[in-house]
Amino acid sequence: MIPPIASNFVAGETPAAALAHVESLNERGVTGILNLLGEHYEERPPADADADAYVDLVEAIADRGVDACVSVKSSQIGLDIGDDVFEENLARIVEAANAPAATGPDGTGTFVWIDMEDHETTDVTLDAFERHALETDGNVGVCVQANLRRTREDLERLADLPGKVRLVKGAYDEPPALSYTEKARVDESYRDCLAYMFEAFDDGVAVGSHDPAMIEYAGELHAEHGTPYEVQMLTGVRESAQFELAGDPDVDAEVYQYIPYGSKWFSYFYRRIRERKSNALFALRAIVGN
Repeated sequence: MIPPIASNFVAGETPAAALAHVESLNERGVTGILNLLGEHYEERPPADADADAYVDLVEAIADRGVDACVSVKSSQIGLDIGDDVFEENLARIVEAANAPAATGPDGTGTFVWIDMEDHETTDVTLDAFERHALETDGNVGVCVQANLRRTREDLERLADLPGKVRLVKGAYDEPPALSYTEKARVDESYRDCLAYMFEAFDDGVAVGSHDPAMIEYAGELHAEHGTPYEVQMLTGVRESAQFELAGDPDVDAEVYQYIPYGSKWFSYFYRRIRERKSNALFALRAIVGN
């Protein structure tokens, strides 16, 4: 059983509980991004099992008729075991998400996000995104992190591809030679990357941020360039703001909630807290100030 402090951030342990959570969000105009908890497997059986679970999940989303997509971590489906394992399992998920069983009434398959982890996973993740973006005509997305010095150049590569790109500030404690470590510099990079995306991207921009200043800036860039965009926030973090954005007729953006679920909730919180102490403080502020 998930304790109360964790249940603020995890939508249950089963797919059924997660889909019920999505239904409640849909009623308030928010779309769900479902993420089965699990990462950094060193043996193949659990990686294959989680890939199987995602195959079942994309079909369940279509069967239930909810407005949702999925988000997968590369280390969860085999990257720590080998690039070939990751690529094989991701291909299975993407294929299932675009098969008739996972196709909604609008004729499109279930959208698949590929999460970004630490800097060592960047190249293989971007390569996988490019391949599947071209094969599915953009029915996949990838996450990039503004705290990495390379991200601005990576966006130039991604600008001409179909699919969506989610920009986040970055939660991993990366080497200073490869990343910006001061908050002000990360914010500056985020704004610079966001401005480039709104100017250069055609398939939409995903603003992964809880920072009101960045969300407001995205609205200004949309007004200037007309690029479609969405705002993505975590379960349990500024949820009242999520619903306000979704219900505001003056905000021309879709609102998504990233929804972790599953039995591995303890590892999820442990890793987040271990990566950065500020994550623990952020979680506490979310509980008392949501």
